[in-house]
Amino acid sequence: MQRNNILCRLMAAFSVIAILALASLFTAQANAQVSGATLSGTISDPSGAVIAGAQLSIANKATGITRTVTTDSAGLYSAPNLQPGPYEVAISAMGFSTTKQENITLTVGAQQTLDVSLKIGTAEQTVVVTEAAQAVQLGTSTISSEIQSKQVLDMPLNGRDWTSLATLSPGVNAIETQMAFETGTPRGNRGFGSQLTISGGRPTQNNYRLDGNSINDYSNGGPGSVIGVSLGVDAIQEFSVLTGNYSAEYGRTSGGVVNAISKSGTNAFHGDIYEFLRNQKLDANDFFSNASRLPKAVYRRNQFGAAAGGPIRKDRTFIFGDYEGIRQSQGIAQASNVPSDAARLGNLANGTHINVDPIITKYLGIFPHSNGAVNGDKGIFAFAGARIVTENFYTFRGDHRISDKDSLFATYLYDKAPYDQPDQFNYTNIESSTARQIAALEENHIFSPSLANTARIGYNRNVVVNFQQVSAINPLAKDPSLAVMPNAFSPDTRITGINTHVGGVNNGFSHHNWNSYQAYDDAFLTRGTHSLKFGFAVENMRYNAFSSTSPYGILRFKSLTDFLNNNAFSLEAGLPNKITPRGYRQTIVGGYIQDDWKLRKNLTVNVGLRYEMDTVLTETHGQLTNLRNITDPLPYCGTADPVLTRISTPANPAGSPGCTGVAPYYSNPTKLNFEPRFGFAWDPRGNGKTAIRGGFAIFDILPLPGYQFTQQGQETPFFLKGLVTNAAVPIKLGV
Repeated sequence: MQRNNILCRLMAAFSVIAILALASLFTAQANAQVSGATLSGTISDPSGAVIAGAQLSIANKATGITRTVTTDSAGLYSAPNLQPGPYEVAISAMGFSTTKQENITLTVGAQQTLDVSLKIGTAEQTVVVTEAAQAVQLGTSTISSEIQSKQVLDMPLNGRDWTSLATLSPGVNAIETQMAFETGTPRGNRGFGSQLTISGGRPTQNNYRLDGNSINDYSNGGPGSVIGVSLGVDAIQEFSVLTGNYSAEYGRTSGGVVNAISKSGTNAFHGDIYEFLRNQKLDANDFFSNASRLPKAVYRRNQFGAAAGGPIRKDRTFIFGDYEGIRQSQGIAQASNVPSDAARLGNLANGTHINVDPIITKYLGIFPHSNGAVNGDKGIFAFAGARIVTENFYTFRGDHRISDKDSLFATYLYDKAPYDQPDQFNYTNIESSTARQIAALEENHIFSPSLANTARIGYNRNVVVNFQQVSAINPLAKDPSLAVMPNAFSPDTRITGINTHVGGVNNGFSHHNWNSYQAYDDAFLTRGTHSLKFGFAVENMRYNAFSSTSPYGILRFKSLTDFLNNNAFSLEAGLPNKITPRGYRQTIVGGYIQDDWKLRKNLTVNVGLRYEMDTVLTETHGQLTNLRNITDPLPYCGTADPVLTRISTPANPAGSPGCTGVAPYYSNPTKLNFEPRFGFAWDPRGNGKTAIRGGFAIFDILPLPGYQFTQQGQETPFFLKGLVTNAAVPIKLGV
């Protein structure tokens, strides 16, 4: 009777998993599903014959939490989703001595193989193996490398950015040709985090994961603060970098996967306090600053923090917390061209005298006086401002073992980093800031020694202000009499032969608000020589973006003479009524099935299928459009379908309810995203010291919201930028 009840419960659980697996083939997501490790292998007797019914007790030496599994009729066992860390495994079977294998280290996402041969004897006899278990992964074709906690803590990291350690892995390189943060909005619009190319892929084709949740930012780039670092070195237990041949459980990427797990508390209290100091006394001036006779830039950086963890209840409840702060003042040495003192009075180097227009006389107060070499009508103004950064990073993790079959953990991360700096004329203060929040909650349940399930929810939020003017240093920056646009101030003024721009905010500013809601479920089933994984997940993405391009206008003068005469050549500006927010919405859904088949003792075949798709991008205000033909009239929402056109007219203005029911933005190309995976891992000598791997896989690039920012947030017909010249109407400052 008891056996029948167990069988019924097992079949019911299997039915649930099968239904979820089948459903996942029609509802797909793209994230690597779990961050835990898997320990599997074969138990045999001295003759090499397999032992069925052997019991393995797998104990985490740091937390005391134990997982128990039993070998099947083929002598195989599998323990999935184990928390990375140090382990001890005790194997017992009737008629054999108990064997204890010590010094087993499981890493994040690893599929570790441990084959053990038991000796004939009694259970009271114990054989202890103290030699470290082989670290070669014999159960997967995935090409990966692990960065463990000691490396994370001991490596001399500039800024203590843990993601920068990914470059220690073969095939991973940092992109060094990025725009500097002080160049304006283009850098921030691409994301502030690490820019890595993995196996030749673009930086936006990677997936960054923390505790099983995707933590990519609004641009689909790597996580990071406004100064380009991802803090929390002391809060990261370890991470792996998957560069190729990864199985069907991994998705949302066609590049690589950076898979990290946060540090948890253990049965022993542990912690640290630290501070790192850098300043300009330890630095030399660079070549270009010396060439321009710029003073050595001020640089003061204090990076400090504390981390601690321990038990609330031994072997059951653990907590860990980390705080890290940065206080930085970094000099920004800049040299710019300005009109010479003589030219400001109208006395040009060619001997010409100009009666300077009165409004220009006032506007010249924006230009600082030259403090360097003078060449003709222009001189050098050298200025060393300071970029002030105050970053605070917090993270917390709690683990709780409810019972021998149930456990859960929760993590929360908060990181806020604003900085402000003056422009190159010490005219206005400009601010950029990032605020990140990441949360995860995971529950693990073991139905039986051969069936386990993991359910997880996650949240990832980014709030970014990118290069926005926040205050005036020079009072003229808030003087409306110098404006050329309604409700604005001094424009971005460009004078041929003198300067590239001055006044206003160069290239405008942008805001990014990213919210990602995630849910996952994964099941692990061992059947004979097959270790099966099923999973599905959903990620709902809400991206609210706002871009104000040239809000004060760009005023161009062909020469200094034209400028002094207040005779502009052209005016370019974003039309005020077309500078509006965008609210992008999209959902990724998906699922996978993966079979790690122990075809022979020394040969594992990995076969899987992933299906992932995302919904067609929508915009909350109906401000998405495309044209089938370049000659089609401009719609204001939906598509310019010949049967269904929605043209902006006085009777049906843009943004009216007439947009309801229009065709989608594009036909969905992701509906056929079936991604087969195949690989093998072969141990030719059968001694666990060598692995030969190979594989084949198909990956897809999803059209995510971050790719649409420039195309839709700053393009016609919902964003219009006007350009006029003085051929018909004179263009003047202050008019």
